[in-house]
Amino acid sequence: MTSEQPKAPVVRDFFDDDSNTFSYVVSDPQTGRAAVIDSVLEYDPASGSTSHAGADRIVAYVRERKLEVEWVIDTHVHADHLSAAPYIKDQLGGTLGIGEHISAVQDVFGKLFNAGSGFARDGSQFDHLFHDGETYAIGSIQAMALHTPGHTPACMTHVIGDAAFVGDTLFMPDYGTARCDFPGGDAHALYRSIQRLFELPQSTRVFLCHDYKPEGRDAYVNQTSIDAERRENIHVHVGVGEEDFVTMRTARDAKLSMPHLILPAVQVNMRAGLLPPPESNGMRYLKIPLNAFKRV
Repeated sequence: MTSEQPKAPVVRDFFDDDSNTFSYVVSDPQTGRAAVIDSVLEYDPASGSTSHAGADRIVAYVRERKLEVEWVIDTHVHADHLSAAPYIKDQLGGTLGIGEHISAVQDVFGKLFNAGSGFARDGSQFDHLFHDGETYAIGSIQAMALHTPGHTPACMTHVIGDAAFVGDTLFMPDYGTARCDFPGGDAHALYRSIQRLFELPQSTRVFLCHDYKPEGRDAYVNQTSIDAERRENIHVHVGVGEEDFVTMRTARDAKLSMPHLILPAVQVNMRAGLLPPPESNGMRYLKIPLNAFKRV
């Protein structure tokens, strides 16, 4: 990133009610180049059916504005929704990317789902693996990928101009921070990742992957700032030490139930959003490993 004042991309959000997920189209108003971040493939666990309704809204927005998609990005392997990244790429083009530490997630969950030797654990399902500090561009807007582990080992924050897309690392200041109890999660790492984000310019716009509308707030919100997070985040504002944060986060996580889509979501998302390969009868199946996670 340069020392010049960062440019401001146009950010359009799309909200998925079932998973409380915000997806984004981030575009350069000068060139019309764009990125799609954290898209959602709807999944009905009762019927096993999927839908591209939300992704089609993104596709329609991009086409109406004649944007050219350069990147299709997932900030991490989501545990609460299935990714629509391959569908977005098929419809709009672009390079499908995720953080290079995806291999650690694929190793853990490849074993959990007994994915077999045919499942690559090197991230090769994706077109591009971002490394920490890597710079790239969306049109004329400079961007940087930052490795911000803790929620998962592979979480990345994408700073695009004056906007940071933090995935699940941070929530709105009145809700706090991501959980760290999934395989490979680490509360110490999350604290240090957040301290790194706090070093970004205070005016940086922060766009969140989720909001859960805590008690006392009437509307879902997806945007805050580094300054607001530093001053007001109920879990990790300036002055909260690492050990206190880890104690809080560990106790809080112990009381949380698993996301209701974690088992279908992870086994799809570790494949870059592709469904498992068809079996001998031509059908695709999702596996449900029994008693693999705690039950609250």
